[in-house]
Amino acid sequence: MKSAVAWLAAFAFLMSTGCMVGPKYARPTVPVTPAFKEPGPSTFKEMDGWKTAQPSDSAIRGKWWELFQDPQLNALEDQVDGANQTLKQAEANFRTARAAIRVNRAAQAPAIHVGPSAGAVRDSANQPYFNQSSANSGVGNFTLPFDLNYEVDLWGRVRRSVTYAVEQAQASAADEETARLSLHAELAVDYFDLRSADAQEKLLGEAVKAYQDALQLTEDRYNGGASPESDVTQARTQLLAAQAALTDVAVQRAGFEHAVAVLIGKPPAEVSLTALPLTIHPPALPPVPGVLPSQLLERRPDIAAGERRMAAANEQIGIAQAAYYPTLSLSAVAGFVGTSPLNWLTWPSRLWAVGPTLTQTLFDHGLRQANSDIARSQYDATVAAYRQSALTAFQEVEDNLAALRELETEAQQQHQATESAGQSLDLFKTRYEGGVDTYLQVITWQTAALQNARNDIDIMRRRLEANVLLIKALGGGWNVSTLPQLSALR
Repeated sequence: MKSAVAWLAAFAFLMSTGCMVGPKYARPTVPVTPAFKEPGPSTFKEMDGWKTAQPSDSAIRGKWWELFQDPQLNALEDQVDGANQTLKQAEANFRTARAAIRVNRAAQAPAIHVGPSAGAVRDSANQPYFNQSSANSGVGNFTLPFDLNYEVDLWGRVRRSVTYAVEQAQASAADEETARLSLHAELAVDYFDLRSADAQEKLLGEAVKAYQDALQLTEDRYNGGASPESDVTQARTQLLAAQAALTDVAVQRAGFEHAVAVLIGKPPAEVSLTALPLTIHPPALPPVPGVLPSQLLERRPDIAAGERRMAAANEQIGIAQAAYYPTLSLSAVAGFVGTSPLNWLTWPSRLWAVGPTLTQTLFDHGLRQANSDIARSQYDATVAAYRQSALTAFQEVEDNLAALRELETEAQQQHQATESAGQSLDLFKTRYEGGVDTYLQVITWQTAALQNARNDIDIMRRRLEANVLLIKALGGGWNVSTLPQLSALR
């Protein structure tokens, strides 16, 4: 018994003095500029129903879509988290990663197994070379052994495996947030595309009615001998083209509505969104948040996931290096062995054995070196992926800041062009009715006026989408501090 105590004392000493081989993790640097190159829009002026959002930059938190002040969008976005299947898949992956921590952590404690058995054996007295004096009627064998096996973590292999699993779980949690951000942004973009299609349908519907009236006018003038037949065919062509465009927009709207339905976890047949043209009660334009490039690294969940995978890859290098050192295992067995049920569990039937095993690989034909090279190259790959994701994030912010600035100017220019085209159309319609110009001039300016009005709507849509994509590029208010901490996952 004293020897068992001695073994346990030695075990405790080894546990307290175990070291860790391999590099200590340090986050690699990323090229960061003091500020973004693109200043963004100068201001969002109220124009044609547009309204500037009231919340400040700090309002980009959690439900960032509420900045657009659109009740229907808010109602749809609130359904994503509880119903979207892609998000549920990401959440299940995170739970799997958390369970993997417990799998690796199990190696930090001894594994104890029990294997009771009972049986009887009688040797044949007629077997060759058998001593007849040893003949018996059979011997019982009743065993109740408890086996203990434990790898002493001298070089930190087990501890690094646990840390690796924890960091992978953090990366999985960041992946879940990346999926959530992407899905909410995708829903907002699809929703604004749908509202833009509603505005296009309204505009084209009004154009079809106007072209029908124009066709009737040319037919009346043709029947009265005041206009040639070519005016009638031109007006009919213009009407049919507008009707075809209206049908095409209806197809696009259906696709956007179906996409919204799937994002909120419902079959398309169950979702019918009321038409709400973008030109009627336009959503608010959120303010552009003032974020520094250095802050962006803490706000993007995809960058956080890449950083955690770098840390996990660093642990793999240490695990590979630990294979160069001896492995110390502690084995023990204790239990009872008897010849019958009557003496099986009595004190004289007890048994125990304990002892360490030290193993060292002497030759593996380069296997450990190859595993070490793999771990280091995989770490280098995660570093490159991390830096690339950071550069991509900077690009996405710059792109959308530039888009918002230029679209602000383009919107003003396009609005003026639309007004001018409408005035020109009115002028040439009057001149045609007065017999001064041919109907070709009316057709030309009808086309120009319709195209400019459609461009107006499309720029409104692009400005809203650029706002959504900028918020997404800035992380949607997420912060790396919301990741599950190491202490909570261990």
